[in-house]
Amino acid sequence: MSSVRLSDGTRLRTWTTGTPTARPPVVLLHGGPGLWDYLEPVAAMLDDLTVVHRFDQRGCGSSDPSELQTMRRLQDDIDELRQHWDHEQIIVLGHSFGARLALTYAAAHPQYVVKVGHFSGVGLGDWHTPYYEERNRRMTPEQLERLIALQTSRSPEEETEFRVLSWFTDHADREHAWQWASEDAAVPHPINFAANRALSTEINAYSDQDLIALVAGLPMPVWLVHGTGDPRPASAVQVLARHIPQHEVRLIEGAGHSPWRERPDAFRQVLKEFLAG
Repeated sequence: MSSVRLSDGTRLRTWTTGTPTARPPVVLLHGGPGLWDYLEPVAAMLDDLTVVHRFDQRGCGSSDPSELQTMRRLQDDIDELRQHWDHEQIIVLGHSFGARLALTYAAAHPQYVVKVGHFSGVGLGDWHTPYYEERNRRMTPEQLERLIALQTSRSPEEETEFRVLSWFTDHADREHAWQWASEDAAVPHPINFAANRALSTEINAYSDQDLIALVAGLPMPVWLVHGTGDPRPASAVQVLARHIPQHEVRLIEGAGHSPWRERPDAFRQVLKEFLAG
């Protein structure tokens, strides 16, 4: 674990693991927005294949606070890290919100990106409606009522409860969903809700045509990997893929939003093929 100070003075917490090989290094982009890096298990699956970098995005986790929260700034952060790590080219692999960030970084700096991994992201069209329908189906009426109540006001003690209720529906494995969400909720970092609002507002302002135009110009291969049990519909991601010139879609049966937890062997195999493809 180390830190990198960017040109604007913001310090980002970073981790570098893995084995130097002939393959380009991988930069993992966590989701949120407003969360912290949680992709250490993914990095461990790649460590014998190449060098892997992770970091807490600005204002998140152990990185410095930052009121500047735009997609352009996050793209610049990635490129400053690339230069700091002295890589001519990289593979960017983003999870959830990080999947969208990976696409926008690749569109802004295509000369530096060998390949893009769009893992558990969202796609085109109205994905919100089926997402909320499936989320609500996985909750009891009492849980949904409690989640709604906690959205407006909660004590520090209730923050953990809010996180668990917000996240346990992401998992297709209903037996372990609450346990996994509780483990994630126990992380001591605060959620940066200001970053979440700012970046979500910017992303939501993109029209489908804007996103189509962005991905249609990507010159590198893009792999779109999605769990069939993710409440965010895989069908919307498949529609997005049709507009990407070089794309590969991989669906992981029975996996939710964090496929490395529910289908680790299948996910590891996809990662190996992604790097080798």
